[in-house]
Amino acid sequence: MLYLFSDQIDRKKWWGIEHDTFRTYERMKELGIEESMKLGDMDRATHIIRSNFIRDGASLTDATVKLSSLFGIKANILPMSDDPVSTYIGTAEEVMHFQDFWVRRRGEPDVMGVDIRGVSEASISPKVLEALENDDNVLIGPSNPITSIGPIISLPGMKEILQEKNVVAVSPIIGNAPVSGPAGKLMQACGLEVSSPGVAEYYQDFLTTFVFDERDQADEFAFEKIGCHAVRADTLMTSTEKSKELAEIVVGLFDNIVCL
Repeated sequence: MLYLFSDQIDRKKWWGIEHDTFRTYERMKELGIEESMKLGDMDRATHIIRSNFIRDGASLTDATVKLSSLFGIKANILPMSDDPVSTYIGTAEEVMHFQDFWVRRRGEPDVMGVDIRGVSEASISPKVLEALENDDNVLIGPSNPITSIGPIISLPGMKEILQEKNVVAVSPIIGNAPVSGPAGKLMQACGLEVSSPGVAEYYQDFLTTFVFDERDQADEFAFEKIGCHAVRADTLMTSTEKSKELAEIVVGLFDNIVCL
């Protein structure tokens, strides 16, 4: 998020910094130290700075706010919690951290289960609570519902807060496949249908309006059964212009929300 909002993100990979170098990674490899993720030098510097802030007593939220300021970001980027929460993936071979599953193993192992460790003991960060108290509208982007959105909505009290809000979500699925990433096999492991209605079902405790792709053949009655209003749109953000068009549609929905 920091790299995206500061216009530094590598838009081919959608993570890391554009035109980053990898001298530290390559030197460590020469010395026999293998890292599962090829982290760039400038990206590594961000992690070092964040770690130094936290080592000096800052919370994760405080460290993120400081980094946002250093990057010249005006948007309010906040982590969901200041407490440690990690996602682990159960496979037939072993239980591994999600990053190992997705980066080291390239998302190839069959998924048997998903464990969000520490979430039941974690608290919503004070600044996130403040932001939610000051706004009635919440947008859930088309990210992986299990490993990106799942930890957030699993925080104690979060679903209850969202039930009092106007919640619009955008589907990361078209037809029966995710636009990108391992959302499909993760949804299956959690007993969900890999479809836009499957995502809406996962959010049904608090969902008001669901945006799914205009190419998707999902039956709109499926959304009615879940209890949310459904809107078709072009959700493939293949250019800045298309991204802006989708953003305008989504933001406009908050003015005309219909709760079924």
